Amino acid sequence: MTIAKLMGAVALAALSTPAWAEQVQINLWTVDRPGEYHYKMAEEFSAKNPDIKVNVRSVQFPDMVNELAKAMATGEAPDVTYIDNPDVALFASRKLLLDMKPMIDKSSVIKLDQILPGPLASVTYKDGVYGIPRGANTIALYYNADMYKAAGLDPDKPPQTWNELYDAAKKLTQPDKGVYGLAFSAAATEEGTFQFLPWLQMAGGDYNKVNVPGGVEALTLWKKFIDEGLASKDTLIRGQWDSTGTFNAGNAAMSISGPWELPRMSKDAKFDYRVAILPVPKEGAPHASALGEGDNVIVANSKHPKEAFKFIEYMYEQMPRVWNDFGYVPAYPVKVEDPKYPQAYKVFEESMKFARNRGPSPDWSKISKAIQTAIQTTLTGQATAENALTTAQKSIDKILK
Repeated sequence: MTIAKLMGAVALAALSTPAWAEQVQINLWTVDRPGEYHYKMAEEFSAKNPDIKVNVRSVQFPDMVNELAKAMATGEAPDVTYIDNPDVALFASRKLLLDMKPMIDKSSVIKLDQILPGPLASVTYKDGVYGIPRGANTIALYYNADMYKAAGLDPDKPPQTWNELYDAAKKLTQPDKGVYGLAFSAAATEEGTFQFLPWLQMAGGDYNKVNVPGGVEALTLWKKFIDEGLASKDTLIRGQWDSTGTFNAGNAAMSISGPWELPRMSKDAKFDYRVAILPVPKEGAPHASALGEGDNVIVANSKHPKEAFKFIEYMYEQMPRVWNDFGYVPAYPVKVEDPKYPQAYKVFEESMKFARNRGPSPDWSKISKAIQTAIQTTLTGQATAENALTTAQKSIDKILK
């Protein structure tokens, strides 16, 4: 064959061969590590959609907000990112996130009326929807059933009210054995706020109304736990993970924490441990629990919003898997087949019905700081609970105005 004929054959082949579409590259930022939720979701989605490739980058949780702000300012932000649920309002208020509501309204996958009230509130800002929960978590009361029996308490009847919790903690505390009745976190971090808010909300307050009589009662009770040695003084500096570690080791009879503790607890706790819904101030009072976990969002200047939303739809469809595979509570009611830790799952599933968002407010970090300060000044004896919460309320009022 001559060169001319060869070139002609190549040209004819080119005309008769369909052109392959260029693969779209989506960038995703996450707080996960390789092998965890977002990495698995990206791998699965890319395999099912060969025309879209999801590239994943890990960012440390405390650094995510600052890293995102810098990247958005320089035009180097990812298409999709994970952010803690109180931070959605912060970014949405600055028009840095894509309002997904127009796409959601046309979606056959995502239905807003399915999502539980707390998780839905976390992604809603004004009239827009700026994220989709990847799952959720909340807190409850873990307790050592063996210690209950030894103390003459009925492990089938965990505390229902604050007074019952106090009485149980008193009976369960064994100073001579280094056992505290209760472990929780009152650290001057977001974890301290996360643990205190449900107490405040059950007592008639909220993030924007902290100086209520019930809030004073709750914070006074926290101080009583520490002053009477029913909880360790380390409560003021210890996070939830370390706090529950004392429970797993048998040095606390009860602990307030979330479902993320279960994999470790199932290995470390050499006793019969159970979970109960957080006690309320008095019989008949409303329940409340803190809403944790975060949301999948699309940045406002993404070059591939259509593909990014398709990826978010895929993750939303995986909600029935999140408890067993990743340790999150589903953000909308789903049937979880053969759930791990079934007793705990039932409690956390129920708690999600009244789990409340932190905020929402674009200035959440400042509000949280005011609450943390009130907790710390009260528990260290620098101020009464009433004075500390009054001071916090003044700061919060200024922030919100």
